[in-house]
Amino acid sequence: MAYRSFEELDVWQRACRQSVSIYNEFDACRKFSLKDQIERAGLSVASNIAEGSERNSAQEFQRFLNIALGSNGELRTQLYIARKLDQLNPETFNLLLIESKEISAMLRGLWQSIEDRKLGAQ
Repeated sequence: MAYRSFEELDVWQRACRQSVSIYNEFDACRKFSLKDQIERAGLSVASNIAEGSERNSAQEFQRFLNIALGSNGELRTQLYIARKLDQLNPETFNLLLIESKEISAMLRGLWQSIEDRKLGAQ
């Protein structure tokens, strides 16, 4: 986990791209509460990675990674609902769902690498 800033983290970069994709996909969505919630959840993933990274504490970083995981779970739930409401075509839904699941796996991996480093330092 050698990095100088959160901007170098692949998971942060992918979370940013995911958020941009969501904003683009839901630009014309007329279900405003769904649009607002899904955009906020997507934006929250990358934002929490950045905030946790800036805290200068492994424990705090892990806490914010957990929050990012929760936001990503919210996002996936909202994607399922958007699909059922025909706000996403099946292909776009599948692409966004796969990306969200991969980001969750990356967040868990980053959390575990921080934990491993903490245990190694003891």
